[in-house]
Amino acid sequence: MKKIITIVAALALMTGALAGCSTNNAESGKRKNSQTVATDGSTSMEKVIGFLSEDYMEKHKDIKVTYNPTGSSSGIQAVAEGRCDIGLASRDLKEEEAADLQETAVAIDGIGIIVNHDNPVVDLTIEQIRKIYSGEITNWKEAGGNDAPIVCIGREAASGTREGFEEVTGTKDKCKYSQELTSTGDVVQTVSSNPNAIGYASTASANNTVKLVSVEGVKPTTETIQNGEYKVQRNFVLVTKKDTALSKAAQEFFDFATSGQADSLITEAGAVPVKR
Repeated sequence: MKKIITIVAALALMTGALAGCSTNNAESGKRKNSQTVATDGSTSMEKVIGFLSEDYMEKHKDIKVTYNPTGSSSGIQAVAEGRCDIGLASRDLKEEEAADLQETAVAIDGIGIIVNHDNPVVDLTIEQIRKIYSGEITNWKEAGGNDAPIVCIGREAASGTREGFEEVTGTKDKCKYSQELTSTGDVVQTVSSNPNAIGYASTASANNTVKLVSVEGVKPTTETIQNGEYKVQRNFVLVTKKDTALSKAAQEFFDFATSGQADSLITEAGAVPVKR
């Protein structure tokens, strides 16, 4: 009887070991077959890429989409140097960049002009914005606000948001910033804590801690951005190398992000789908 029990126990141990080995091999196979799609660039695109990648990964368990928020110019450089699969930019490519790279618009973003909630100003013209940022208007009372000095907050030179803002407002190389910050979130936080501050940020990132003003009487909404009525806007683009095929996983994610399937996710993220 003892001998039989010993044999049964040994067989049970062997069966468990084989099952464990099989499980480990299956897990190892999963890890081996999993693929990563690396994206790098615009901090303004954080919500858009977040919604797209989370939905995609939920439906494709073997794919991991990563996001490195380095800024538009850095993301463009990263894809050019082969350090990521897809670059993210909140501006169009410059002529010299477009020689080797191509852009595909994935969404449209309104660049919101933000002020502190304590600021009574609710509307500004593009001319007023230009004069504020170029230093021609330095006190809020000149723009319908309180008698207080204006504190101009903006992004660092490599920012696609800054590029888009300065292009639309005609302030390139003319802005007199009080602070130049490295992310959209920093701009929003700084304006929310300073009653005299003005800043610009992706409307997708402008939360309820700050106040979005209208520009020439037009609020940034899905309709006004898509039809071009709201003037302070730019494209969110995916940047890839010309004449260089993406990996299968990266191409499938790219196709998903630029298809009609992504429209509801882009809207949920606070941006506007491109017209197809």
